[in-house]
Amino acid sequence: MTAAEIVRLMNLEDRKVAVAVARELPAIARAVNAVVQRIENGGRLIYVGAGSSGRIAVLDAAECPPTFGTSPYLVQVLIAGGKKAMTQSVEGAEDRSRDAVRDLKTAGLTGEDVVVGIAASGTTPYVLAAIAFAKKRKALTIGVAANRHSPLGRAVDIAITPEVGPEVLAGSTRLKAGTSEKLVLNMLSTAVMVRLGRVYDNLMIDVATTNQKLRERTTRILMEASGKNLSTVRHALRQSKHNLRVALVMLKRGLTANAARQKLVGSQDHLRRALGE
Repeated sequence: MTAAEIVRLMNLEDRKVAVAVARELPAIARAVNAVVQRIENGGRLIYVGAGSSGRIAVLDAAECPPTFGTSPYLVQVLIAGGKKAMTQSVEGAEDRSRDAVRDLKTAGLTGEDVVVGIAASGTTPYVLAAIAFAKKRKALTIGVAANRHSPLGRAVDIAITPEVGPEVLAGSTRLKAGTSEKLVLNMLSTAVMVRLGRVYDNLMIDVATTNQKLRERTTRILMEASGKNLSTVRHALRQSKHNLRVALVMLKRGLTANAARQKLVGSQDHLRRALGE
């Protein structure tokens, strides 16, 4: 095949992924509601995976603090083989069931937490052991696999199983299966954060201002969210010590920074509630 033929074939196969994920939307929505309930009761979202699936989970979890202003404690990842496995293959790590139990114990798993097992085949021993231990601890369990009838799908409370079909490169689940996992985790974490009030409309109201580009973005976000001019927005940001949600409550409710903070405290930091919307 020519290069053009190869990439055209891959593109045709990739189009099947969104269709497969669409069939799982009801299950994803159930998972979102369940995760929100657990987090509101003090729980955490813990991804568990191995190999490509684990690395996709790492990517999703790592983006939550800068995007939604969450603590790294809230969305965590356990990957078979530990930190080394994030950048390279760790031989045999996915088969070590005992490591999964050890890792969850180290993470201090409780019955309020949610454990999401991610495995394209749905048969990874590390992931299955994590789910079994999580169920013993009364944690909510969710499974993400490309195989509807897998052991993982049968073991969890909520199964999300987009069946994407054979890979264009046989057995290379980093392709369609991996893409489906990325789409599912994108939906899961984003929808959870929306429901928790970590965004305003479609704006990243809690984006971390760690560089000049992001500091400029926060100003634009606040202008769009509040409808105020640049000068007014900059003043509110200074008064709020560059806390976007405090500044937005100030601007939309006509409050001082201290009063805006009290509104947020009284609403358990839920922005919409603080705004009375």
